[in-house]
Amino acid sequence: MAKIAVELEQALARRALNGAMGQTSARLLAQGDGWTVQDVVCTSGPQDRPFEEQHSGFSIAVVAAGTFQYRSTNGCELMAPGSLLLGNAGQCFECGHEHGSGDRCVSFYYAPDYFERLASDAGTRRSLNFRTSRLPPLRALSPLIARACATLSTDSPPNVRWEELSVQLAAQTMQVLSGQSTRSHDPSPSAVARVTRALRAIERHPDDALTLGRLAREAGLSPYHFLRTFEHLAGLTPHQYVLRARLREAAIRLAGTRQRTKILDIALDSGFSDISNFNRAFLAEFGVSPRVYRMRAGG
Repeated sequence: MAKIAVELEQALARRALNGAMGQTSARLLAQGDGWTVQDVVCTSGPQDRPFEEQHSGFSIAVVAAGTFQYRSTNGCELMAPGSLLLGNAGQCFECGHEHGSGDRCVSFYYAPDYFERLASDAGTRRSLNFRTSRLPPLRALSPLIARACATLSTDSPPNVRWEELSVQLAAQTMQVLSGQSTRSHDPSPSAVARVTRALRAIERHPDDALTLGRLAREAGLSPYHFLRTFEHLAGLTPHQYVLRARLREAAIRLAGTRQRTKILDIALDSGFSDISNFNRAFLAEFGVSPRVYRMRAGG
């Protein structure tokens, strides 16, 4: 959280230095078919007058830093770090900073038809529209909120990581609101067969652009059901499984290519977008850098 809060403070300092009015800036983190994730930073303060905005789709925003008052047809709520802001499609709202300057949110946006499908797949028996504007920091949501904030702090995070988070956050939020607990999942034989085919496809081509949406479509399952079934069977999410498959492939190549192939080329061929992400992931997985791993392997 420290880095996230520091970056907000830096934005507020730049605003004060320039003497500008408070404003909201959004940085696109990832997007896919029916969902978008943005890093939203607001530098408004007590001197700035709130203005009316409108949600184009459904929104679940993780408050990462700062506080503000959120006003909508569902009432007025104080948003603080760790809480979730819930917005309905077409709903008008205002954000006020009467008691402090600035906030930062990881905002997940869902197209109405995509969100409706997630709600149905999650098995929630409730009205699609949120009846409240806020969920406070709850234990059931803490792991997902922490992951969203941690991923925000990661340089150039992969798109697939956000895609999984968008599905899990929507499903868990709706289950909390409907009073349901996450039940054990016993996949059907058909679902097991489809996920098994996906596992074999990953094994054959771990360097492909294997997003959650693509894997789910090829398996003939919704993203929600594919994610749950995959994790139940493999013990990892698709992103985690693909990442480890790519790292294994890279490690094998590092050990067998000696110095003939550059580490950068191995990283790119293994499906990583840049060398810094590869080095960080490799160190976390194997405890040493790719260079040291190659040296120890005698390559």
